[in-house]
Amino acid sequence: MNKIPRVKILVILAHPDKSSFNHAIAGTVVRALEENRHEVIYHDLYTERFSSTLTTAEIFKNFAVPRPIGKYCAELAAAEGIIIVHPNWWGQPPAILKGYIDRVFRPGVAYEFAEGDDGEGIPIGLLKARAALVFNTSNTGLEREEEVFGDPLQSIWKRSVFDLCGVKTFYRRTFGVIVTSTLEDRRSWLDEVDAVVSSYFPAVISRVRGA
Repeated sequence: MNKIPRVKILVILAHPDKSSFNHAIAGTVVRALEENRHEVIYHDLYTERFSSTLTTAEIFKNFAVPRPIGKYCAELAAAEGIIIVHPNWWGQPPAILKGYIDRVFRPGVAYEFAEGDDGEGIPIGLLKARAALVFNTSNTGLEREEEVFGDPLQSIWKRSVFDLCGVKTFYRRTFGVIVTSTLEDRRSWLDEVDAVVSSYFPAVISRVRGA
């Protein structure tokens, strides 16, 4: 049996209602990771009152970001896995999460351009995370979301964020329709979340017997 190392996983939740299914998903994610003995860095952006406003100065790579943002940046850079939980609002993440991306997935942390490239070329991804998982909730049926709206969240997260930042292993799952779901539906979905998390970040095996 191969060793499975303990890794550092960054978990980001963006939903203002603590009774929401998003919070239940995030709780399941954290429990699964902790049961598998991984190190968890967890942020509930609404509870923390994350400031989503990007300042003009922050646009520039060499700007010394405020200390709280610097801490978020350091955590992102160190993460060996990233899990994000949020609702589908207008085919987009909540504004607070978009602000987190704007301020934390910054040049020099999540990506950079080659020397001599002023920003017109193809970015070089810097993130060390080996996998990124995104769990969404929606009140639009999955078939309608794809056929009518083109599933914009898939493009946002896979192509525009994680591919660009160097994270090539990507998984996303949308649960819905939330408003008509039953307790049994939700229990089944949480079991699925647990299984998915454990498939990407399985239990730590620090010693191989007989080795």
